[in-house]
Amino acid sequence: MYQPGPLLTIAHAREVLEAGMRAVESGETVFDLAAVTEVDSTAVAALLAWQRAARARGAQFSALNHPSSLTSLAHLYGVSDLIQA
Repeated sequence: MYQPGPLLTIAHAREVLEAGMRAVESGETVFDLAAVTEVDSTAVAALLAWQRAARARGAQFSALNHPSSLTSLAHLYGVSDLIQA
């Protein structure tokens, strides 16, 4: 299970996205977001990118323990069904 760091924000976008992609490439398909404390639209975009990458590998992606701020953003952007937030 992959656990991203606490900041899924634009200031860390490249690092966050690349670390998650490496995790997917190594076979991780479950991401635990329990340690995530700060999000912005980067978090939503990263989750969607990781999900697409996992599906491209024929795997089912899931993210657990969404912070409430991520759930709110997903609802705001109309993608809550896509990231199960």
